[in-house]
Amino acid sequence: MTEAPSLKLGYVVIESERIDDWQRFAGEGMGMHVERVSDDLLTVRVDDRERRIVVKRGPAEDVVSLGWELADDEALRAMRKHLEANGVSTGAGTAEAAALRDVPGFFGFDGHKGLRFEFFTAAKRTNRPLVAKTSGFVTGEGGLGHAVLFTRKPEALLADLQRLLGARLSDTITDKLQGTEMEFWFLHLNERHHSLAVAATKGVRLDPLRTRVQHLMFEAVSFNDVSDAYLRCKELGYRIAMGMGQHPNDNGVSFYAISPSGFEVELGFDPVKIGADWDVRQYRGISKWGHRPEFEPTKAEKRATIWTALKSLFRK
Repeated sequence: MTEAPSLKLGYVVIESERIDDWQRFAGEGMGMHVERVSDDLLTVRVDDRERRIVVKRGPAEDVVSLGWELADDEALRAMRKHLEANGVSTGAGTAEAAALRDVPGFFGFDGHKGLRFEFFTAAKRTNRPLVAKTSGFVTGEGGLGHAVLFTRKPEALLADLQRLLGARLSDTITDKLQGTEMEFWFLHLNERHHSLAVAATKGVRLDPLRTRVQHLMFEAVSFNDVSDAYLRCKELGYRIAMGMGQHPNDNGVSFYAISPSGFEVELGFDPVKIGADWDVRQYRGISKWGHRPEFEPTKAEKRATIWTALKSLFRK
């Protein structure tokens, strides 16, 4: 059996009709370098890559693709061979889609809830300075950040991520959130504590989320970057899903804001890195301190969440 080459999150593609609001949220709120390419396209930089986040016009209001970076062409070919050996049919992206992502080419497959997993190398770089409110972002060997996936079938999803992507367990957390007992599995692909995480209700498995991704996380270089972004998001009127707090497993300090498309975006600082002597542990509680909800969903939102959760029982 082949093994997956080393991966790191390289880009995110979002589909939304709220391009103007995404420009304000990413630029003014999160403090990222935003470029409005056209009425239908927004791109975001956080380092020397031309396009780390792409927001294109469309009805999904969701993350539609996660791009996973490999070291070189040889690793890219090995990844395709590995996926095919595991029974995964990979389709190549079009030249137009590659240009949208500013990569020479890519291939991928449809995974969790239709989320596209894409694989590439040699993304376009630039030496143009960042024009951003945040002083900098941490990428490098750990990649762009992480994504958390909510599912009714965590065992199957975990098995797929480990078998197909080579993900390894960092640790687990259980907690009761809004009256529901929850389980979380954190998976690393490189030195970042987790590039992916899986969340599920304990006992009866329900999926109350409309979106494919529960949240995306990006790492700022300083505590002040995070606290300043938190205050800006509040001042701009964006709802704060969880205020400033610290996680017990990766020790990262962060807050969570609700994006214009409805999924959450976490901005964090100083999470620990995975080393060769990493010890897998289980924790009770997602926070050492803080991370308190700072908004109350509307009645309509609560009804929609309940309905989505019930419908998930009949989803394959």
